[in-house]
Amino acid sequence: MITLIDKLNNKIKEDDYFLDENREIIKEKVKTASLNLDDHLMSILLGDEDFKSAFFIEKNGVLVFDKVKFSWIISNNNFLPDSYTSYKNKIGLIDFNGDFIKSKDDVVLSFPYKDCMLEFDSTKENEDRDEVFLNEILSKDYIDTLLSPKAFEKPVLHEKKGNKSVDNYNGENLVIKGNNLISLYSLLPRFEGRIKCMYWDILYNTNSDKVPYNDKFKHSSWLTMMKNRLEVAKRLLKIDGTICIQCDDNEMAYLKVLCDEIFDRDNHVNTICVKMSELKGFKMGNLNNKFPKLKEYILIYAKEKSQVQLKIETVEKDNLESYIKYYNKRIKNINDPCEQWEIESVDRNYDKIAHAEEMIYIVTRDSKIDEDLPINQFIEKVDSNGKKSYIIYDGRKINTVLFLSDYIKEPVGDIWMDISTININKESSVQLPNGKKPESLLRRIIYSLTNEGDYVLDAYFGTGTTGAVAMKMNRKFIGLEQLDTHYEKSIKRLEEVINGDKSGISEEVGWNGGGSFISCELTKYNQNIINEIINSTSENIMDLYNKIINSPFLLNYRVNLVNMKEFKNIEEFKLLALKEKQKVLIDILDKNILYVNLSEIDDESKEVTEVDKNFTRSFYGE
Repeated sequence: MITLIDKLNNKIKEDDYFLDENREIIKEKVKTASLNLDDHLMSILLGDEDFKSAFFIEKNGVLVFDKVKFSWIISNNNFLPDSYTSYKNKIGLIDFNGDFIKSKDDVVLSFPYKDCMLEFDSTKENEDRDEVFLNEILSKDYIDTLLSPKAFEKPVLHEKKGNKSVDNYNGENLVIKGNNLISLYSLLPRFEGRIKCMYWDILYNTNSDKVPYNDKFKHSSWLTMMKNRLEVAKRLLKIDGTICIQCDDNEMAYLKVLCDEIFDRDNHVNTICVKMSELKGFKMGNLNNKFPKLKEYILIYAKEKSQVQLKIETVEKDNLESYIKYYNKRIKNINDPCEQWEIESVDRNYDKIAHAEEMIYIVTRDSKIDEDLPINQFIEKVDSNGKKSYIIYDGRKINTVLFLSDYIKEPVGDIWMDISTININKESSVQLPNGKKPESLLRRIIYSLTNEGDYVLDAYFGTGTTGAVAMKMNRKFIGLEQLDTHYEKSIKRLEEVINGDKSGISEEVGWNGGGSFISCELTKYNQNIINEIINSTSENIMDLYNKIINSPFLLNYRVNLVNMKEFKNIEEFKLLALKEKQKVLIDILDKNILYVNLSEIDDESKEVTEVDKNFTRSFYGE
């Protein structure tokens, strides 16, 4: 089936008007002609019913040219391909029918690329390259072993007495370095249906993310990335498990719709609004056109909502001062009710009062009520809400004893204003500007949704806040991180926790150190080559080209190796810009072997060590 893009390509190639001396299409000339409603271009488009139907709209009997749609078409890489695309076709990237890869219109998408598998294999924050779509033919199932269980390497046990290499895994806390999508699938054989709670501080799809999104489909790319990961996340959750995803306004509405589709709308537990910044700084400079942004969201979804047991903690009310004033507090010594003292705490165990060492407020009535009461003896009262109070007659007046803790706290709701984001940089020595989350936020989530011993999984581990809090609260954790610097920071932070870190929630939970975790990495294969390509220069890129074409097992099976080795194609490759050369080499690699598959750990060419083999086998229970 010939597509509209193919037809437009062929039609313009027949017309000298848009060709240079080498009979190549001048792309910019076509763009300019469309913007200027060039007569020659209009006659070409109006002379064909398909073009006329696609690019013109009839309004009140007049045909109006749709510049936006036409501009989108000619901006597509499959139309008037650049030198990179041209070379890629020449070396023989083909589809399953043996034809060169072109735009297909036999698949209907709800958003572009939704059926693709985004690679997102960056290991550095500042990498500037388009994301890789692993199944380039949307209508075919190209992904073979990409998501098969992978081998692990460099397993290290971190504990208080030091670090050591290990060759066995028994369910310890775990930090994995590698692509988080592939890591999630590698967790399935051991952890499917075993994760009680996930917390993901995801990429917000903003310019500050420093992630190499394809700007043409930035929103769609982000949705695709999340769709891939949420589908496997659901499989990992226990039947009573939940996932908490933190995001901001930029994608929250779209993310909720996506989660409704994957987890089912009925399994939406809450959308938490949490205060994450203060009314200060640069945000105060935009008061003339928007309200300052202080909040973010945490979407909470359950695998099966009816099975979730939520523990809701109580927090101090915002209007504490009004309660103090309302009760006309005159603080008395419980041991001598007739004497008024200003004290901060008393022993509530005195004379049948069961509460200990909390503030007591006494409301004094003006006159004795008509009751026969003993003098200086406490009488317990319980109201309809189960709150206790005590009355005491001192011989002159009736005093009612109220306990402050019964009146200043209330259950936390879905608007969290009480979690401070000030001085987060003081929580551990590890720093992450504009990305670190307070331990108190994770403490509330983990307390509410898990019990001691449960597994908590964070697929965007960052500096390891989730792991730090889980360890301090006696939960088990799994952290996934692929950025080199973040992985190193998380290891450092967790080692500090083991050694008795006193920051964050440590004092609140009585943390004095202890625990352990294992760090390891997905065993790289083609990912190593990709890293070399990304870091290549004009001086060594040809060495990589020769290395790759002489290692055919590294290549996508759809690449015509004979064409790649032809002298004329090698010479043409040399003429490409460095970035285009890098794109070609990354595209032709087999993405199914970015990492070493479990099934291939005995293949000598993969060079997997005996320690790594033993650890990998123990992880998968072999």
